[in-house]
Amino acid sequence: MADGANVRWGWLRFMYVITIISAGAVGIGMLFTPEVVKAVFQTSCDASPYGMIGGTFLAFGLLSILGLRAPLKFTPVLLLQLTYGLAWIGAVLLPLVVAGAFPASHIPIAVIFVVFVLGDLVAIPFKYVFSAQAPT
Repeated sequence: MADGANVRWGWLRFMYVITIISAGAVGIGMLFTPEVVKAVFQTSCDASPYGMIGGTFLAFGLLSILGLRAPLKFTPVLLLQLTYGLAWIGAVLLPLVVAGAFPASHIPIAVIFVVFVLGDLVAIPFKYVFSAQAPT
C-alpha cells in the first residue's frame, strides 16, 4: 500500500486546493478583517474565539500547501478537517435542525461544512491511513 495504488490522487489534491483557497482565505479574513467576514457569514463572536478560529483555518490553508507537495504525508490535515466537520454537524447543526432553531442565514456555513466532510470522505485514503505498514 505504500505505493499509493488505491489513492484517489485527483480528489486528494482537489481537497488540498479547496482548503487552501477557502480555509486560507476565511482564516486571513477572520484575522485581519473580522467585521467583513462577520457581515458576509452573518455571524457574531467575541474577538478571542474568533481569532482562534481564524488562526486554525489559516493553519489548515497553509498546511494544505504542503499537502499538495506530499499528499499522503499531510493526510492528517484532512483527517482533522473531517473530524471537526463531523463534530460541528453532530453537535451544532443536527440539534438545531431537530429543534427547528437553525437560522436560515447559516445555511451557507452548513453547506460548506457538509461539502468538506463529503469531499474528505472521498479523498482520504482510509485503507492507507489505517494500514499496519509504515509509510516509506
